[in-house]
Amino acid sequence: MSKILVFFWLFLFSISLFAQDIKVARLSCSYRDNPIGIDFVSPILSWKLQSSGSNVMQSAYQILVASSAAQLNKNVGDVWDTKKVISARSIQIPYKGAKLFSAKTYFWKVRVWNGSGEVSAWSNTAFWQMGLLTAQDWKGAKWIAFEKLADSNVNVLPTDGKKDKYNANNILPMFRKDFAVTKSIRKATAFVSGLGHFEMSLNGQKIGEDFLAPGWTKYDREALYVSYDITSQIKRGNNAVGVMLGNGFYYIPPVKERYRKLKVAYGYPKMICRLLIEYSDGTSANIISDQSWKTAPSPITFSSIYGGEDYNANLEQKGWNLAGFNDAKWKTALLVNGPLLNAQKEEPVKVFENFTAQSIKTTGNGEWVYDMGQNASAIIELKVHGKKGDTVRITPAELIKADGQVTQKNIGGPSYFTYILKGDGVETWRPRFFYTGFRYLQVKGAVPAGEVNAANQTVIKNLTALHVRNAAEQIGEFTSSHELFNKTFRLIDWSVKSNMVSVFTDCPHREKLGWLEQLHLMGNSVGYNYNAAPLFKKALQDMKTSQLPNGLIPEIAPEYVKFEWGGDMFRDSPEWGSSGILLPWYLYQWYGDKEAIAEYYPMMQGYLKYLAAKAENHILSQGLGDWYDLGPKAPGVSQLTPMGVTGTAIYHYDLKIMEKMATLLGKKADALAYSDLAAKVRKVFNNQFFNNKTRQYASGSQTANAMAVYMELVEDEHKNAVIDNLVKDIKNRKNSLTAGDIGYRYVLRVLEDAGRSDVIFDMNSRSDVPGYGMQIAKGATALTESWAALPTVSNNHFMLGHLMEWLYSGLGGIRQAEGAVAFNHIRIEPEVVGDLTAARVSYNSPYGQILSSWTKTKKQFTLEVRIPVNTKADIYFPGDGKQTITDEINPRINALSFENGKAKLTVGSGHYKFICTND
Repeated sequence: MSKILVFFWLFLFSISLFAQDIKVARLSCSYRDNPIGIDFVSPILSWKLQSSGSNVMQSAYQILVASSAAQLNKNVGDVWDTKKVISARSIQIPYKGAKLFSAKTYFWKVRVWNGSGEVSAWSNTAFWQMGLLTAQDWKGAKWIAFEKLADSNVNVLPTDGKKDKYNANNILPMFRKDFAVTKSIRKATAFVSGLGHFEMSLNGQKIGEDFLAPGWTKYDREALYVSYDITSQIKRGNNAVGVMLGNGFYYIPPVKERYRKLKVAYGYPKMICRLLIEYSDGTSANIISDQSWKTAPSPITFSSIYGGEDYNANLEQKGWNLAGFNDAKWKTALLVNGPLLNAQKEEPVKVFENFTAQSIKTTGNGEWVYDMGQNASAIIELKVHGKKGDTVRITPAELIKADGQVTQKNIGGPSYFTYILKGDGVETWRPRFFYTGFRYLQVKGAVPAGEVNAANQTVIKNLTALHVRNAAEQIGEFTSSHELFNKTFRLIDWSVKSNMVSVFTDCPHREKLGWLEQLHLMGNSVGYNYNAAPLFKKALQDMKTSQLPNGLIPEIAPEYVKFEWGGDMFRDSPEWGSSGILLPWYLYQWYGDKEAIAEYYPMMQGYLKYLAAKAENHILSQGLGDWYDLGPKAPGVSQLTPMGVTGTAIYHYDLKIMEKMATLLGKKADALAYSDLAAKVRKVFNNQFFNNKTRQYASGSQTANAMAVYMELVEDEHKNAVIDNLVKDIKNRKNSLTAGDIGYRYVLRVLEDAGRSDVIFDMNSRSDVPGYGMQIAKGATALTESWAALPTVSNNHFMLGHLMEWLYSGLGGIRQAEGAVAFNHIRIEPEVVGDLTAARVSYNSPYGQILSSWTKTKKQFTLEVRIPVNTKADIYFPGDGKQTITDEINPRINALSFENGKAKLTVGSGHYKFICTND
């Protein structure tokens, strides 16, 4: 490689000459903006900084927390005043002030000092409201229900394949309560849980924008409650609160005519709530769920998280959730028991994009098929006009058959929506407690507006698909000059969005289950694109509540079913359960969240003890292996990589990560024990799987070689040879992949780390072999379960989206420097490969937005970079020829150095635009 000659303007000015304005821009409490329902005594506070200057660092901060906005406006922190703290820390600061009280709102703000000792203005005021810290804080609220499931029919962990104990649909109830407000209101808050899901209204208006509230959990261990500010909806005088309940995963009705994946039955729907009304005179009142509430069946006649939802508009009771409604015929609510309650900490599920039909075609049997254009997790909104008693059935599907009708063979059926008209003008309906994944909707019993309607059927005025997902903020963007990569990004993103609810599911239709391998394999891809930390932490809690007494973390959490097909292979795979070890570490790496490591350390210890006991001479051979790899047979259990390779490699990686976490927590003895065990596993792994002659592992599969390198199992002297063999295998297959769900991420990671993003480009810039390009060529609009987009399996699946990580870290070049935490030290090193001429990638990190935008011509390479305040970055410039590097925005740059043949520049925060011109 020829030596790079670099010419640049070099000005060595002191930082004090730079503009040093600094602003505290965004405050967050436990990852959320102004959250309601914080149920732990030491909330975590963070903020982001902005400045028009360069090389700006925080040198100190002061936090004020007050009991009222008035106190805070006077700069009085009567709850907590940190005074001036000499520290650059601006994230993950635990509250350490006075005791916090349930339901109380606290107001806070921050100011900071820069490196020159100049102080910022105070930030805008932020707040958080506490949830209910103890059972007593529910003020006597009781779980209430319409009916109780017999104890003999409770089925907390059904076994796949067992016959039903009974066959009956259940009542989906409504509850109501009138109450009066006689004084001026200062604030009102609702704390409510309904199992499986609830929808609450106040004076006839829905409370909140969430859907399928609360998030689903392992209900025999815990349930979540949601907190709402209802100040604007409550009024002086007479009020009424109403609640509707759906089944969700709490109860799956055993109706043979509808699809269901599993038979869980924790109980019939139930609810609990406390409405806290705080008056202007300082007094308060509580409206609690008890036997003073009345209940009746709702117009929802069937609801199953798998089988669909039916609604009979003729059963509506007008004004049921308004004050003064005559509920004399309603029954008194039944008191029942319920699980432990914790506040929901992740964002709610909400409605996002709306899709209208791209085409509407009739079928041979007189029905109609709507193509919504996008396969997504969604519900429908139906607007119809017709006669009383007319029934419209809508069947969702991902795929259509040759005759144009939909098929549910790959997603489970029958599953459908049914609406029975009341015959009262234009009627609008959307389901409340069921969603699924679909692109197509087949309509029976109605005709689209404008079409011939000889039989005088119901007329569809409008049929819309409403995409539903977790409301985690989107914080990343990617675009490039390569249209296939842009389409691939959207393909993967739709699978992420479609499977990001209150659990990271595998698919939004057939299973909706939290298969755990996705969390650590797709965690970085998701992390670049969404602020999903609260959802990751919720996943850890689901693993904790699902962990078995022997330490096993099952492959699904929450664990709603025990699959016995193939023995324990669908319950005990180290590649899946290891999310319990790896996810806390990733939360620390990405967000600086040390709290998660400490909180879930006992869970991690228990799982590693289980793996150690399960191992035979330190080798773990159970489970699924490299699931859905590309072998000679239909995809499923690993075909190309022998059992024992992936499980033991992950085991070694777990031990090395656990050593780091134990060290971080000051547990020196634990760290030494994990290090010693990891060394033993490494030795046995190499003795059993490494071929010293061929420099390959096991069968020499892409997965075997890549995981051995990534998990640091390869001896240093063999590492390059193993990587060369990985590249050779890919090239010999005409740049095609064979790795599956477990292995492909590590293939990409190893190639990128080895500087072989050119191979990644070659593998993923084609459509003639199984992969992303083939899926798109076959018409997929969301990532599919199989590399070849097989019509027999899910066509909206989360697990194979590993390339998204490379689009950010490789093409965009946004990575963390070695040893960095939460991107406080950034590495910008875009991979300019193939025929790419441009890429623009941004990521809003815990410290602020990181931007890497580059363009390439024959003579010039331009790189625009934004680095957040309170961080620094190492920037690497591609190319090994003579070039001149200048910065158009800020010519005062530090001296360049050279690393691995590339020019390297270290900069502080700021906006830069580097021009690299070939000499």
